[in-house]
Amino acid sequence: MDLLALADFTLVARHGGFGRAARATGRPKATLSRRVAELEASLEIRLIERGGRTPKLTEEGRALFERAGALLTELDETVAAISSGGGKPRGRLRISAPLLFSQTAMGKLAATFALRYPEIRLDVTTDDRTVDMVEEGYDLVIRVNPDPDESLVGRIFLRDQMVVVASLALARPEDGAVVPAIVRSSDQIAAWEVMAPGGRSQIAIDPILRLSSLIMVRDAVRAGVGAACLPLSLASRDLAAGRLVQWADLDGPPVALWTLYPSRRLLSARVSAFLDHLKQAFPMGTPAELAAYVGE
Repeated sequence: MDLLALADFTLVARHGGFGRAARATGRPKATLSRRVAELEASLEIRLIERGGRTPKLTEEGRALFERAGALLTELDETVAAISSGGGKPRGRLRISAPLLFSQTAMGKLAATFALRYPEIRLDVTTDDRTVDMVEEGYDLVIRVNPDPDESLVGRIFLRDQMVVVASLALARPEDGAVVPAIVRSSDQIAAWEVMAPGGRSQIAIDPILRLSSLIMVRDAVRAGVGAACLPLSLASRDLAAGRLVQWADLDGPPVALWTLYPSRRLLSARVSAFLDHLKQAFPMGTPAELAAYVGE
């Protein structure tokens, strides 16, 4: 196999088309198209569908890009490390992280990572949706309780627990009483299933506020307008200070934050460095650790 043609194919796939790759690298578009066509002919498979306005990877092209792109990147990093006489990771690292974790912890994590690895250019975007790592060019994603994905591998680095909290001014309801509640905009529920000292029960709610951010939900709870369901890590400082009281634990699976990356034998040195950085920041992966990290 022609490694130069393979490198040109990964270049086109990474930039999302021949024209974009040509503009980004200064290479002639015709040359890139010819090299990819030669690679397709040698493999006897089509890697890129060219019929539409924007070229799209075929299923075989996507599989080749996922594997070959990672291997070529690893090779480039190894050559760069050998030629420079050192093994420090370098280059661009793109990460997608969920909104709440980004708002509370990612700024500090990114800053300390940049100080530790000055030759890595970290690019973090905030998104709660399921991103396509290959199509959108991410090296690592952080997700809350992600669905299984055979194309990705990962690990849990933090666990949390959802709890029902309220201000001191709001009395805990009697059985069956409806409680004014602050919920996330996407929530469509009439009651919280909770675990209290007396066992499982329900808290009927009347959503008087719908807010898109849990930070906004917490601030509204502090103001005493209603009860809310929050991650323990987000509410723990207010609970310890007596600004909020905990009514119960939400009855459901724990919240788990995962790091996910493409399944491959050779892991990028940049990704490995960030995974180690997370492990140092949260060695036990508990809600108390996250609350302490955010509060420092």
